[in-house]
Amino acid sequence: MSAPDGLRELLLSRIADVPDYPKQGVVFKDITPLLADPAAFGALTDAFVSLCERYEADKVVGLEARGFILAAPVAVRAGIGFVPVRKAGKLPGATLRQAYDLEYGAAEIEIHADALAPGDRVLVIDDVLATGGTAEASLELVRRAGAEVAGVAVLLELGFLAGRQRLGPGLKGAPLESLITV
Repeated sequence: MSAPDGLRELLLSRIADVPDYPKQGVVFKDITPLLADPAAFGALTDAFVSLCERYEADKVVGLEARGFILAAPVAVRAGIGFVPVRKAGKLPGATLRQAYDLEYGAAEIEIHADALAPGDRVLVIDDVLATGGTAEASLELVRRAGAEVAGVAVLLELGFLAGRQRLGPGLKGAPLESLITV
């Protein structure tokens, strides 16, 4: 699903390009202006809620850290649960941990071991799909917890980084919805 033209234009107009951040040659996509605009943030939330309804999600998973900001209001508006996926070592109690590779090393993410139940349908939400490593690891965590992946939804997909191709096998037929692809 691509956002309808009016929504796409609104969202893009509120995403700032920050050249050479966090390092030389990278153009960072800053969504903080979008979050500060209640009309744009509300429209984005509504678009994600629509996906929750379409894919009959029982819970949304938000990926640290900006995925939290996007997924939490979606859960509230959709009337479903929100589950954070955090960097390793940030959650108290029993957790499930998943390692994954980055272009410059490795990382680990965690979810509470009891956050999802068998039969839960989960929509994974994040701000940006880049190389797909974090999203891929989150799908593994959702399944290890016994839940079903209803889909993945992102605000912005950086198509030139081929995250969709990396994520494809891990989706196992679940949809990947990007509101905007650049």
